Parts: sequence; C-alpha cells; structure tokens
Amino acid sequence: MRVIAGSAKSLRLKTIEGNDTRPTTDRIKETLFNMIHDDMYGCRFLDLFSGSGGIGIEALSRGARKSVFVEMNPKAVKCINDNLEFTKLKDNAEVMNMKVESAINILDSKNEYFDYIFMDPPYNCEHEKNILKLLSKSNILDNKTVVIAECSKQTDMSYLEEIGFTMIKEKIYKTNKHVFLQKEKM
Repeated sequence: MRVIAGSAKSLRLKTIEGNDTRPTTDRIKETLFNMIHDDMYGCRFLDLFSGSGGIGIEALSRGARKSVFVEMNPKAVKCINDNLEFTKLKDNAEVMNMKVESAINILDSKNEYFDYIFMDPPYNCEHEKNILKLLSKSNILDNKTVVIAECSKQTDMSYLEEIGFTMIKEKIYKTNKHVFLQKEKM
C-alpha cells in the first residue's frame, strides 16, 4: 500500500499483520480520489474505521487541511501514527483511539465540522446504517458534506432517504463499492 499522489507520493505505508483490517487497494484508492480530488485542498477530512490510515493520509498528501482518524484497534492506531510520522503529515492529523460512535459524539461536542467523511467498517454487519443514523443527528456535517461509505457490493442502502440522506453517486468494483451521500436539504 502506498500514497498515490501529493506531497507524500509513492511512499509505502505500513499495514498491520493479520485480518484485523482490510486496507483499500491502491487501485480503488486512486479511483476514489480521482472522483473527489478537486475538493481536497484545504478540506477537513474524517476517516472512520481508519485501519492503517491510508485514506486519511492520502487526503492529507493531496492538500487536506486536517484529517481525523478514528480507529479502536491499538495495533492499527500505532500503525497510523507510524505512517503519519513517516509521511511527515502528523502536524495536520488527529488520531482518536476509540469506537466510532464515541468519536462522533466527542467531535460533535467540540463543534468540529468536516467536508468529507469516509467510512470503511467491517463488511456486512450493518455498521454503515448505524453510523449514518448517528451522523444524521450530528452537527459535524451539513448538506454540503460528502459522506463516502466503502462497503460490500451486496450492502443494502435502501433506507437512506428515511434517515435523511441522498445517494449522489455510486461506484461499483468487483467485490465492493463506494457510495457517496449527502444530507437531504431541509
């Protein structure tokens, strides 16, 4: 796994051993950032279920003003910190070692706001739905924020409208997909 573009281009990132995380492949990461790169410079990026931090680090490398990484696995958190140190991007990063739900509540209480929220939870566990329900009531995003869920190809998203989100785009790969969402305008 490597950084695709920007200030840390081509640097190889560490990942943790075993099956505790499922890093986004370089090809899928490149496709994702090709779709959103125009809005990266100066944005605030939230990386939920961060794993080794590859997505949030890519955002920083491409000019994001700040990336917040949320990961509860201590081995993965060490890996994120090592990768931030190696890429020299740690000054614009915050790493939260906790459950995603707790982090969202803390960020909400601190009046944090994000332009992009990326989540890559374990597949087929309905984490997306639970997190989106929590986000729909949170002030860390508004109707301009883009929420990107990486999930299995089979993940059902038919509930989006009833919890206040609209799908603006979907990119399907061989085994997974990226679903781009925004809060419905009030």
